[in-house]
Amino acid sequence: MHPIYALWAHPRSMSTAIERIMRERGDLDCAHEPFMYDYYVHRGVGQMPHFDVLADHPQEYSDIRDMLFERAKHQPVFIKDMSYYVMPHILGDSAFQGRLRNAFLVRRPRAAIVSYHKIDPECSCEEIGIAAQLDHAQGLAAQGDTPLVIRSEDVRANPRGMMSALWRAWGLAEADHAFNWQCEAPKDWQQVEGWHAKTMQTQGIEPPDPNAEENERRKFDALAAQVPKLETYLATHEPAYQTLSDMALSANS
Repeated sequence: MHPIYALWAHPRSMSTAIERIMRERGDLDCAHEPFMYDYYVHRGVGQMPHFDVLADHPQEYSDIRDMLFERAKHQPVFIKDMSYYVMPHILGDSAFQGRLRNAFLVRRPRAAIVSYHKIDPECSCEEIGIAAQLDHAQGLAAQGDTPLVIRSEDVRANPRGMMSALWRAWGLAEADHAFNWQCEAPKDWQQVEGWHAKTMQTQGIEPPDPNAEENERRKFDALAAQVPKLETYLATHEPAYQTLSDMALSANS
Protein backbone atom coordinates (compact mmCIF):
# COMPACT_ATOMS: atom_id res chain seq x y z
CA MET A 1 0.00 0.00 0.00
CA HIS A 2 1.39 3.38 -1.03
CA PRO A 3 1.25 6.57 1.07
CA ILE A 4 -1.41 9.25 0.69
CA TYR A 5 -0.03 12.79 0.75
CA ALA A 6 -2.66 15.27 1.96
CA LEU A 7 -2.41 19.04 1.53
CA TRP A 8 -5.03 20.60 3.79
CA ALA A 9 -5.78 24.07 2.46
CA HIS A 10 -8.46 26.73 2.71
CA PRO A 11 -10.33 28.35 -0.19
CA ARG A 12 -8.37 30.87 -2.27
CA SER A 13 -5.04 29.89 -0.69
CA MET A 14 -3.27 29.17 -3.99
CA SER A 15 -3.78 25.48 -3.30
CA THR A 16 -4.85 24.64 -6.84
CA ALA A 17 -1.58 26.02 -8.21
CA ILE A 18 0.32 23.79 -5.80
CA GLU A 19 -1.89 20.87 -6.79
CA ARG A 20 -0.91 21.61 -10.40
CA ILE A 21 2.77 21.31 -9.46
CA MET A 22 2.10 18.01 -7.73
CA ARG A 23 0.26 16.72 -10.79
CA GLU A 24 3.08 17.75 -13.12
CA ARG A 25 5.50 15.59 -11.12
CA GLY A 26 3.97 12.62 -12.91
CA ASP A 27 4.52 10.11 -10.10
CA LEU A 28 1.36 10.68 -8.05
CA ASP A 29 -2.30 9.84 -8.52
CA CYS A 30 -3.91 13.19 -7.70
CA ALA A 31 -7.42 13.83 -6.39
CA HIS A 32 -9.00 17.29 -6.29
CA GLU A 33 -10.96 17.96 -3.08
CA PRO A 34 -12.65 14.56 -2.92
CA PHE A 35 -14.17 15.28 0.50
CA MET A 36 -16.16 18.26 -0.77
CA TYR A 37 -18.71 15.64 -1.83
CA ASP A 38 -19.28 14.65 1.78
CA TYR A 39 -19.58 18.25 2.98
CA TYR A 40 -21.67 19.78 0.19
CA VAL A 41 -23.52 16.83 -1.34
CA HIS A 42 -23.93 14.07 1.27
CA ARG A 43 -24.30 16.24 4.39
CA GLY A 44 -25.51 19.34 2.55
CA VAL A 45 -23.82 21.71 5.00
CA GLY A 46 -23.80 24.54 2.47
CA GLN A 47 -24.20 25.41 -1.18
CA MET A 48 -21.07 25.60 -3.32
CA PRO A 49 -21.39 27.71 -6.47
CA HIS A 50 -19.78 26.57 -9.71
CA PHE A 51 -19.82 22.92 -8.59
CA ASP A 52 -21.02 20.40 -11.18
CA VAL A 53 -21.54 17.21 -9.19
CA LEU A 54 -20.21 14.05 -10.83
CA ALA A 55 -22.77 11.28 -10.49
CA ASP A 56 -20.16 8.52 -10.13
CA HIS A 57 -18.08 10.18 -7.40
CA PRO A 58 -18.48 8.68 -3.90
CA GLN A 59 -20.30 11.06 -1.58
CA GLU A 60 -20.00 9.77 1.99
CA TYR A 61 -16.83 10.27 4.00
CA SER A 62 -16.16 6.54 4.45
CA ASP A 63 -16.72 5.80 0.77
CA ILE A 64 -14.39 8.62 -0.27
CA ARG A 65 -11.73 7.36 2.12
CA ASP A 66 -12.11 3.83 0.78
CA MET A 67 -11.77 5.13 -2.79
CA LEU A 68 -8.44 6.72 -1.82
CA PHE A 69 -7.33 3.47 -0.18
CA GLU A 70 -8.14 1.62 -3.40
CA ARG A 71 -6.22 4.11 -5.53
CA ALA A 72 -3.23 3.90 -3.16
CA LYS A 73 -2.94 0.17 -3.88
CA HIS A 74 -1.50 1.09 -7.27
CA GLN A 75 0.68 4.18 -6.67
CA PRO A 76 1.18 7.02 -4.20
CA VAL A 77 -1.81 9.36 -3.96
CA PHE A 78 -1.91 13.13 -3.47
CA ILE A 79 -5.06 14.94 -2.36
CA LYS A 80 -5.69 18.65 -2.03
CA ASP A 81 -8.60 19.20 0.33
CA MET A 82 -10.07 21.41 3.05
CA SER A 83 -9.92 20.72 6.77
CA TYR A 84 -13.46 22.01 7.32
CA TYR A 85 -14.78 19.23 5.08
CA VAL A 86 -13.47 16.52 7.40
CA MET A 87 -13.20 17.98 10.89
CA PRO A 88 -13.54 16.81 13.58
CA HIS A 89 -14.37 13.23 12.61
CA ILE A 90 -11.13 12.61 10.71
CA LEU A 91 -9.18 12.82 13.97
CA GLY A 92 -10.95 9.69 15.19
CA ASP A 93 -10.24 7.75 12.01
CA SER A 94 -7.02 5.97 12.98
CA ALA A 95 -7.02 3.75 9.90
CA PHE A 96 -6.97 6.79 7.63
CA GLN A 97 -4.60 8.85 9.76
CA GLY A 98 -2.11 6.02 9.70
CA ARG A 99 -1.89 6.31 5.93
CA LEU A 100 -1.72 10.09 5.59
CA ARG A 101 1.29 12.36 5.35
CA ASN A 102 -0.21 15.73 6.18
CA ALA A 103 0.69 19.32 5.38
CA PHE A 104 -1.22 22.59 5.69
CA LEU A 105 -1.23 25.57 3.32
CA VAL A 106 -2.22 29.04 4.53
CA ARG A 107 -2.57 32.45 2.92
CA ARG A 108 -3.03 35.82 4.61
CA PRO A 109 -6.74 35.85 5.47
CA ARG A 110 -7.58 39.33 4.17
CA ALA A 111 -6.59 38.27 0.68
CA ALA A 112 -8.34 34.91 0.95
CA ILE A 113 -11.59 36.42 2.26
CA VAL A 114 -11.78 39.07 -0.47
CA SER A 115 -11.07 36.49 -3.17
CA TYR A 116 -13.61 34.02 -1.78
CA HIS A 117 -16.33 36.64 -1.37
CA LYS A 118 -15.89 37.66 -5.00
CA ILE A 119 -16.84 34.15 -6.12
CA ASP A 120 -19.35 33.35 -3.36
CA PRO A 121 -20.84 36.35 -1.54
CA GLU A 122 -22.87 33.93 0.61
CA CYS A 123 -19.85 32.06 1.97
CA SER A 124 -20.03 31.19 5.65
CA CYS A 125 -17.44 31.94 8.30
CA GLU A 126 -16.60 28.22 8.54
CA GLU A 127 -15.89 28.10 4.81
CA ILE A 128 -13.06 30.62 5.15
CA GLY A 129 -11.41 27.50 6.49
CA ILE A 130 -8.33 28.60 8.45
CA ALA A 131 -9.75 28.04 11.95
CA ALA A 132 -10.60 24.45 11.00
CA GLN A 133 -7.03 24.00 9.73
CA LEU A 134 -5.67 25.03 13.11
CA ASP A 135 -8.01 22.65 14.93
CA HIS A 136 -6.94 19.91 12.53
CA ALA A 137 -3.22 20.63 12.93
CA GLN A 138 -3.45 20.80 16.72
CA GLY A 139 -5.46 17.59 16.78
CA LEU A 140 -2.75 15.83 14.80
CA ALA A 141 -0.06 17.26 17.05
CA ALA A 142 -1.89 15.90 20.11
CA GLN A 143 -1.71 12.47 18.47
CA GLY A 144 2.04 12.80 17.90
CA ASP A 145 1.93 13.90 14.25
CA THR A 146 3.89 17.16 13.98
CA PRO A 147 2.11 19.24 11.31
CA LEU A 148 3.95 20.67 8.31
CA VAL A 149 2.85 24.18 7.31
CA ILE A 150 3.67 26.24 4.22
CA ARG A 151 2.58 29.78 3.37
CA SER A 152 1.31 30.61 -0.10
CA GLU A 153 3.21 33.90 -0.05
CA ASP A 154 6.46 31.98 0.48
CA VAL A 155 5.66 29.59 -2.36
CA ARG A 156 4.94 32.49 -4.68
CA ALA A 157 8.24 34.14 -3.74
CA ASN A 158 10.28 30.95 -4.10
CA PRO A 159 8.31 28.11 -5.72
CA ARG A 160 11.21 25.71 -6.17
CA GLY A 161 12.69 26.35 -2.74
CA MET A 162 9.45 25.96 -0.84
CA MET A 163 8.18 22.95 -2.76
CA SER A 164 11.58 21.29 -2.34
CA ALA A 165 11.31 21.85 1.42
CA LEU A 166 7.89 20.19 1.43
CA TRP A 167 9.08 17.31 -0.73
CA ARG A 168 12.07 16.72 1.56
CA ALA A 169 9.76 16.65 4.58
CA TRP A 170 7.51 14.18 2.79
CA GLY A 171 10.38 12.06 1.45
CA LEU A 172 9.55 12.80 -2.19
CA ALA A 173 12.18 13.20 -4.88
CA GLU A 174 12.96 16.54 -6.52
CA ALA A 175 11.04 17.26 -9.73
CA ASP A 176 12.30 20.39 -11.50
CA HIS A 177 10.06 19.75 -14.50
CA ALA A 178 6.93 20.20 -12.35
CA PHE A 179 7.18 24.01 -12.32
CA ASN A 180 6.45 24.46 -16.03
CA TRP A 181 2.91 23.33 -16.62
CA GLN A 182 2.86 21.54 -19.94
CA CYS A 183 0.00 19.11 -19.44
CA GLU A 184 -3.60 20.03 -20.13
CA ALA A 185 -5.66 21.20 -17.17
CA PRO A 186 -6.85 18.12 -15.25
CA LYS A 187 -10.26 16.79 -16.23
CA ASP A 188 -11.46 16.60 -12.63
CA TRP A 189 -11.06 20.39 -12.33
CA GLN A 190 -13.93 20.82 -14.78
CA GLN A 191 -16.45 20.07 -12.01
CA VAL A 192 -15.32 23.31 -10.29
CA GLU A 193 -14.02 25.21 -13.32
CA GLY A 194 -15.44 28.54 -12.13
CA TRP A 195 -13.06 28.47 -9.16
CA HIS A 196 -9.86 27.73 -11.04
CA ALA A 197 -10.08 29.40 -14.45
CA LYS A 198 -6.86 31.39 -13.99
CA THR A 199 -4.81 28.39 -12.87
CA MET A 200 -6.19 26.35 -15.76
CA GLN A 201 -4.95 28.96 -18.25
CA THR A 202 -1.47 29.71 -16.89
CA GLN A 203 1.79 27.76 -17.10
CA GLY A 204 3.36 28.50 -13.73
CA ILE A 205 3.14 30.45 -10.49
CA GLU A 206 3.25 34.21 -11.00
CA PRO A 207 5.88 36.23 -9.06
CA PRO A 208 4.72 38.16 -5.98
CA ASP A 209 3.51 41.74 -5.95
CA PRO A 210 5.85 43.75 -3.69
CA ASN A 211 2.85 45.79 -2.51
CA ALA A 212 0.62 42.78 -1.98
CA GLU A 213 0.05 43.11 1.77
CA GLU A 214 -0.80 46.81 1.56
CA ASN A 215 -3.17 46.19 -1.35
CA GLU A 216 -4.81 43.27 0.49
CA ARG A 217 -5.51 45.47 3.49
CA ARG A 218 -6.93 48.25 1.34
CA LYS A 219 -9.22 45.92 -0.61
CA PHE A 220 -10.40 44.14 2.52
CA ASP A 221 -11.20 47.40 4.34
CA ALA A 222 -13.19 48.65 1.34
CA LEU A 223 -15.17 45.42 1.08
CA ALA A 224 -15.75 45.08 4.82
CA ALA A 225 -17.18 48.61 4.88
CA GLN A 226 -19.92 47.26 2.60
CA VAL A 227 -20.15 43.77 4.13
CA PRO A 228 -19.55 44.13 7.90
CA LYS A 229 -19.74 40.39 8.64
CA LEU A 230 -16.34 40.03 6.99
CA GLU A 231 -14.77 41.77 9.98
CA THR A 232 -16.09 38.90 12.12
CA TYR A 233 -14.68 36.42 9.61
CA LEU A 234 -11.28 38.08 9.86
CA ALA A 235 -11.39 38.16 13.66
CA THR A 236 -12.13 34.41 13.66
CA HIS A 237 -9.45 33.34 11.23
CA GLU A 238 -6.59 35.82 11.67
CA PRO A 239 -5.45 34.34 15.03
CA ALA A 240 -5.54 30.83 13.53
CA TYR A 241 -3.51 32.05 10.57
CA GLN A 242 -0.90 33.62 12.84
CA THR A 243 -0.51 30.43 14.87
CA LEU A 244 -0.14 28.28 11.77
CA SER A 245 2.17 30.83 10.13
CA ASP A 246 4.51 30.61 13.10
CA MET A 247 4.93 26.87 12.36
CA ALA A 248 5.75 27.37 8.67
CA LEU A 249 8.61 25.69 6.88
CA SER A 250 11.33 27.78 5.31
CA ALA A 251 13.05 26.98 2.02
CA ASN A 252 16.04 25.79 4.06
CA SER A 253 14.02 23.42 6.25
